[in-house]
Amino acid sequence: MPRVRSGARVRRSWSQPCVRTRGRTRLLGHYPARVSNETSRPGDLLVRTGAIVFLVGAVATMATVAPLFLGADPLPTPAYFVSMLMGVGFVVAAAGVLRAAAAQRRAAREAVR
Repeated sequence: MPRVRSGARVRRSWSQPCVRTRGRTRLLGHYPARVSNETSRPGDLLVRTGAIVFLVGAVATMATVAPLFLGADPLPTPAYFVSMLMGVGFVVAAAGVLRAAAAQRRAAREAVR
């Protein structure tokens, strides 16, 4: 349980422990700041997916290059194909950025009319 100042009253809600100080309730959870309630915009999911695929490809690239530097036997060919996901993730994320930019342009045009 996190430490709480002496004047604070700790209460447990059904989901997370809370602390009430000076009339404000603060969650004692895993998030150090408030969680955004912003809705997702066009292209956000593509950017997130692209970043995850890029990271998988980056880890695979490190795994396939490491045996070459360590003098071990190289990994089988499918491991090298997985490392190509790095480029695929970059393309997917770039498509998400372009989609978001196009949506912003459309919104700006509609606002001017």
